[in-house]
Amino acid sequence: MTTATSRQATASTRAPAGRTQSRRTPAHLRRARTAALFLAPFLLLFVAMYAAPICYTVYQSLFRMHRDGLGLSAPTQVFAGLSNYGTALADPAFRGSLLRVLLIGIVQVPVMLGLALGLALLLDARTTLFKRFFRLAFFLPYALPGVIGAIMWSYLVAPGLSPITAAAHHLGLHLDLTSNAMLAPTIGNMLTWGWTGYNMLIIYSALQAIPAELSEAATMDGCSAWGIAWRIKIPLVRPALVLTTVFSIIGTAQLYNEPAILHNVAPNLSSTYTPIYAAYDAVDANNFNAAATESVILALLAFVLSFGFLKLVQRRGAAL
Repeated sequence: MTTATSRQATASTRAPAGRTQSRRTPAHLRRARTAALFLAPFLLLFVAMYAAPICYTVYQSLFRMHRDGLGLSAPTQVFAGLSNYGTALADPAFRGSLLRVLLIGIVQVPVMLGLALGLALLLDARTTLFKRFFRLAFFLPYALPGVIGAIMWSYLVAPGLSPITAAAHHLGLHLDLTSNAMLAPTIGNMLTWGWTGYNMLIIYSALQAIPAELSEAATMDGCSAWGIAWRIKIPLVRPALVLTTVFSIIGTAQLYNEPAILHNVAPNLSSTYTPIYAAYDAVDANNFNAAATESVILALLAFVLSFGFLKLVQRRGAAL
């Protein structure tokens, strides 16, 4: 009797647990369905606006247009494999555009971020006056649309119209900002003018998040303003510097507006000056497969450079 009673008690204690588990499962599924419902708009937009175009571009890069006979018949699309990539990389104009963008980024990105960091530190200093005015003034170039800024700079550097060239001429200097030797510095200057304020604002926001007690303690220990900036502020805004560098690398790889607008006043600027410009030129020639191939190569280059920079920063951080 005792054994039977104990079995009944055990069964009675297990039954509610099973019923509780059966009740919990529908609630868990309801929560999962609710989460999926909220995520569905983002996933649909992500697939439609981001993943699908990328996949279609990669797909198009694996084909080419083929004409039979004398080329009088309609062209057909045939599978080309990776031959389009070999053709693009063998093109000296496209290789030159990749190298040109790489060289512009190597010089322009550090200069721009150095200026952005300096301006952010000046705005963060206690003795700086009219902070709101200068913050707006530094950010204003980014607030202008990129095309408008490029048009404005095209007038400032156009031969016969440039006040900069006129001032240099009065000083006895022959300066042509649209010559082949000056095209890269001119475009780099346009990028620096347009994006320094944007990066400055990111770094300045990171500086505002630093506790004021750290600077006050360093001041009490006799640390100068330069020492506080070098030993406290700059190390603490390192994540913001990494973020702005990655953004700048990706943005430089996508360089298009400035050379496209500058081409109107500098006919010597080729239509393959940058990779995006070269891809657009291929689209204009109805060679969509070549444009897709060049776009994929540029995307891979931007990914390798940005990911390589992140890994380098992580290794240095681990070493420190």
